[in-house]
Amino acid sequence: MAEAIKTADMIVTIDADLQDDPDKISEMVDKYADGADIVYGVRNNRDTDSWFKRTTAQGYYKILKLLGVELVPNHADFRLMSKRAVETFLSYPERNMFIRGIIPKLGYKTDAVYYKRTPRMAGESKYPLKKMLAFAWDGITSLTIAPVRLILILGTAATLLAIAMMAYAVIMKMLGLTVHGWSSLMVSLWFIGGVQMISLGVIGEYIGKLMNEVKERPRYTIQAKLN
Repeated sequence: MAEAIKTADMIVTIDADLQDDPDKISEMVDKYADGADIVYGVRNNRDTDSWFKRTTAQGYYKILKLLGVELVPNHADFRLMSKRAVETFLSYPERNMFIRGIIPKLGYKTDAVYYKRTPRMAGESKYPLKKMLAFAWDGITSLTIAPVRLILILGTAATLLAIAMMAYAVIMKMLGLTVHGWSSLMVSLWFIGGVQMISLGVIGEYIGKLMNEVKERPRYTIQAKLN
């Protein structure tokens, strides 16, 4: 891509298996001529997928949205990008890059074309379940630190529950309705576990900030310079 953009005004990426519709490229070019810097190729249905793949894909998009990740549903790597959009994309120096999540962050005007993906005519998919799970996890860990914050929230909840159990144990003790040793054991387990999770969450927040600094992503994109 870095070499191709030196002599090109735009670049189109498409999978080599040709399940994506190449005839839609001309429509992408038309949208580029109308001012769009990024044109996504988006599937208008998933009839060629199995029930399992279709269900897990839709669930994955919903999870990423809940985690605050901006993603184009049912879009893979079939897209058109203008020269300046490619140059901005190449300014992201990170190696562990989830491209589908980075492209929407570029900030340029976008559009989409919709197409029906055809069944694979030959060969087998290079993405079995194991690779798909690894790909999905890369998408989460490279774009958000929300899982770390979830640990912090769970730890806080566990600690609050331990405090509530402590109050409950005191009341039961005063009423003489407790089993000897049970209250102190359960309260200790919940409280220690909660404090440990809070500690992990705090450490994770610092690591997440370090991760964002190390990636050195541009803070903003200059779309145009005015005299």
